Amino acid sequence: MSTRVTIKTIARDLGVSHMTVSRALSNHPNVQKETREAIVKRAAELGYTKSAAASAMRGDGTRIVGLLLPNIVNEFYARFANTLAVACEAGGYHLIIHLTNDDASVEKRSLGRLREVQAEAVVMVPAPGATASSARDFGSMKVIQLIRQHPVDVAAASVLVADRGAIVEAVLHLAGMGKRKIAYIGGDPALSSGRERLEAFRAGLETAGIAAEASPIRTGPPTFETGRHAAAEIADLDSADALICGGFEISNGVLSTLMDRGLGPRRPLHFIGYGDPSFYSWISGGVSTIGVPVESLARQALGFLRNWSNVTTEDATTKSFEAELVIRGKPV
Repeated sequence: MSTRVTIKTIARDLGVSHMTVSRALSNHPNVQKETREAIVKRAAELGYTKSAAASAMRGDGTRIVGLLLPNIVNEFYARFANTLAVACEAGGYHLIIHLTNDDASVEKRSLGRLREVQAEAVVMVPAPGATASSARDFGSMKVIQLIRQHPVDVAAASVLVADRGAIVEAVLHLAGMGKRKIAYIGGDPALSSGRERLEAFRAGLETAGIAAEASPIRTGPPTFETGRHAAAEIADLDSADALICGGFEISNGVLSTLMDRGLGPRRPLHFIGYGDPSFYSWISGGVSTIGVPVESLARQALGFLRNWSNVTTEDATTKSFEAELVIRGKPV
């Protein structure tokens, strides 16, 4: 049976103190370059693996970051995960991804597993009906909420999308094209993001002078199926001449139904989606949508982690990034 390689093993091999080895492997500035290089090289030769638990006990932190997403089938979440993973690698963090499928019970189990490995932080899209809210759920982890906000009793930061302006602009764009029966399909208003996007849509109607009763509204869980079913219902009722979406998965579900029925993204039911997956730029001549700055969101999440001293329970920090209305294709 092979003997586990430790810091003391490397120190004994090189004739230096174990503190020097520890500092070198932690990239401490008080170690000479030649010494650090020799230690790092010998550690690699011996197959040394740093112990996250030991680092945590020394107060160094594990440099483990958890990422809780509903899924990575959606291109927005996949791009966010990829961008954050690259940023974590460059910053010396280890990223662990858990997929919750927007299930609060799965979210709780995922947080438990991150506590087990003594993760330093978690970046998470809170699940609908989320119950995780206290130090019992998060332990000592730094909490960074993405897209949605759920009340928590620990220090937390939030990275959000400021999409009100883009949604209002989408309504006004359609109204300027003569559309007077503009439908909306979005997430459940019980979600912070669902509630705020619906309010923005209604504000757009008011600004455009369109009667709210002429505009069908459907909300539900932020899923592909919600989009498909709501779009089918609106199409069957023939109650709209345009449609705006308020969710990533919902948008893809709506587009799926429209294309199954041969309606396309512009004729005869003009469609503006949410999020900007790569295929939106070419399908049916281009799908108009509300674009979200994925890379900026990921960089900010890591920025919060690096500057956590600014986040306190009394003054949680929130950063919002502007969404953008992207118009594609020729006007109808």
